[in-house]
Amino acid sequence: QVQLVESGGGLVQAGGSLTLSCVVSGSSFRDNEWGWYRQRPGRQRELVARISRNHAAYYMGSVSGRFSISRANFENTVYLQMKLLKAEDSGVYFCNTVPPPTSGGWGQGTRVTVSS
Repeated sequence: QVQLVESGGGLVQAGGSLTLSCVVSGSSFRDNEWGWYRQRPGRQRELVARISRNHAAYYMGSVSGRFSISRANFENTVYLQMKLLKAEDSGVYFCNTVPPPTSGGWGQGTRVTVSS
């Protein structure tokens, strides 16, 4: 059973930075593409960044140039470095495979609140 433990969220002022971490267990970590997803109130969960098995990274347009995703296969961990944060970046951030599992299997997420 896959376990996903996200951490690193918090309250930050606009323009600030945060680094999120996601520790994965029970999965073939290095065989999967991983992503960070964000859920904002009243909106569907959206994929903001993803990283392939060979470490190629892709970003949603609104975060490109400000967010950086990375992975440490030896630690089974995915990171999301976020800079120049904006109020619209606020939400609960989750990590999961890309595409995500169809039968649930999400962690608790980590909440990011950016005050303007």
